[in-house]
Amino acid sequence: MKHIVITGTSRGIGFEMLKQFADLGHQVYALSRNASTVTQLNLDSVYPIACDLQDETSIATAVEFIQSKTSKVDILINNAGLFLKQDFAETNIADVAEVYKTNVFGVFSLTHQLLNLFKNEAHVVTISSMGGVQGSVKFPGLAAYSSSKAAVITLTELLAEEYKDTDLAFNVLALGAVQTEMLENAFPGVEAPVSAEEMAKYIVEFALTGHQFYNGKLLQVSNSTP
Repeated sequence: MKHIVITGTSRGIGFEMLKQFADLGHQVYALSRNASTVTQLNLDSVYPIACDLQDETSIATAVEFIQSKTSKVDILINNAGLFLKQDFAETNIADVAEVYKTNVFGVFSLTHQLLNLFKNEAHVVTISSMGGVQGSVKFPGLAAYSSSKAAVITLTELLAEEYKDTDLAFNVLALGAVQTEMLENAFPGVEAPVSAEEMAKYIVEFALTGHQFYNGKLLQVSNSTP
């Protein structure tokens, strides 16, 4: 049984992942701003944890709870993401800051605060976007979101280098189009070839086994544009 921390579990890919990990017999610590959706599942192997990744105190409280339940974390999946589509000429810096607080600083802080719990070949998987990959197709209005997703790609590479002499592995998955609420907001009317459940299945398997083959790597998980 693995002890797995996942952020952004109230809907979409994160929600599907926690159910699949639970079905496999693993212990899941499910972090989201609103934990009610997860709580309603009433799964014995899932701890719903209300956590705002923009709030250092909230992150610390979540980590304290995890520490009260386990002495190790085998897998961390930084899945939570805040989306923003806004024309650059109409940029609201406060909105941009909100995106970075969740998508970058939240990843940075939670990973940092869990360091002492990572043991025995732990695997940190961060979910990025094809929009954050250098040279990929870009779309107007996504300057804040896509640049934040680029930041966590570089962060992953840096952490893998810094901890290369340990058993800790860091990898990042840049996802293409997945049928989620976020996709509908970004590209109304677009039908993705991959469902949230299907993508969750891929990430679950990668989180459990990918560290045996990859460290510090960006994997592009996409079969379409956008």
